[in-house]
Amino acid sequence: MTATPFDSAHLGGLFDTGETARLFSDTAEVRAMLLVEGTLAQVQGQAGVIPEISAAAIHRAAMEVLIDPAQLREATAQNGVSVPALVTAFRKEMSAPEHAQYVHWGATSQDIIDTGLMLRMKQVLGQYEAGLVKVIAGLARLAERHADLPMAARTYGQHATPTSFGAMAAQWGMPLLGLLAELRALRADGVWVSLSGAAGTASALGPEAPALRAGIAAKLGLTDPGRSWHTDRAPVLRIADWITRLLAALGKFGTDLVLLTQSGISEVRLGASGGSSTMPQKQNPVGPSALVALWRHGAGLAATLNMSAGHALQRDGAAWFTEWLILPQLCLSAASALGHAERLASSLGPDAAQMQATLDAAQGLLNAEAISFALTAQMPRPEAQAAVKALCQRVLAEGGDLLTLARAQWPDMPADSFGTAAMLGQAPAEARAFAAAARTATAR
Repeated sequence: MTATPFDSAHLGGLFDTGETARLFSDTAEVRAMLLVEGTLAQVQGQAGVIPEISAAAIHRAAMEVLIDPAQLREATAQNGVSVPALVTAFRKEMSAPEHAQYVHWGATSQDIIDTGLMLRMKQVLGQYEAGLVKVIAGLARLAERHADLPMAARTYGQHATPTSFGAMAAQWGMPLLGLLAELRALRADGVWVSLSGAAGTASALGPEAPALRAGIAAKLGLTDPGRSWHTDRAPVLRIADWITRLLAALGKFGTDLVLLTQSGISEVRLGASGGSSTMPQKQNPVGPSALVALWRHGAGLAATLNMSAGHALQRDGAAWFTEWLILPQLCLSAASALGHAERLASSLGPDAAQMQATLDAAQGLLNAEAISFALTAQMPRPEAQAAVKALCQRVLAEGGDLLTLARAQWPDMPADSFGTAAMLGQAPAEARAFAAAARTATAR
């Protein structure tokens, strides 16, 4: 097994991260940092901070120069950051010392690394949005198509009252609608530019520093926070928090599918399932299990990231290094989970016959709450609950059907309390409401 399944030749398909993995390659990181250096020079040249001719040369070179990340290894191990080696290599590749001397003017390594990270994170968030829209659309189709399909709801793993499969799909999808709205806001104002200099004071840039930072933000499509954030990891934590809640929502989706496909329930069919090496009859819920595993993995990563968020003084190497270890894995976990969820949402379906069989085999016990409320026309609510509970215990002990026994004991109960429509309550309406909201949210 490789250090991470995301990079494994044989496990990589199970935890496929699609195009997101490319944004966490050495090449992507170096390219992003060079883009920041080039944009910094361009803005400084326009402001007269450095010679405009040098700024043009640096900006052009940043678009053209190729630097092998491997050549940065030794110096990075010594310095703790890759930017000093990157700047040295960049200046050398420019072959124009009169212009290269202005590379990285007034910035610090953290400005380049953090801004380069935010550039990549904006692309990552865009990929998440595309995947999330597909998951929501798939769940919306299920919700609308099966809004009235009755099934047993379960609380504490026990039969509760009837619900509908469409409402179940809506239950999976509604948190994702909220996350989609948050994601769009996060992309709009949550990815920040950094230009604060050696200790967060931008002293080498003088009074032009705020305007330079704003100019870089505009050119790179990032947000200008109007301040230094070297030790305020708010943008990183906001993204990580969003990912953690996404993984939790998709982990719940996976958990429910593992339960609903298990032997003895079998109320949901997956479009694809896995086989056993020795038991031919098995159809393992591989995708749902991966969702649960990725959720658990992400929760642990997020906890460590939050523990490291309190950076000491003006820069904290240990906290920063911890962030580098954690954030890529967290982002790849979300990418993999979205891929699994998209495939599941577009291919799974209910087994309506099995759902009805479950309801039929429940001896009418799912009607217990409805019966207790129907009896309030004849007796106080506590007495009604006690009477129905006693009747339930009789059914469990002796057999029979709760609704049949209740009607025999209380023939004046209103019959319309136990029709399918009454028993499902708001479930169909909630399913259709989610489907309509999903259509609006994904139409953008």
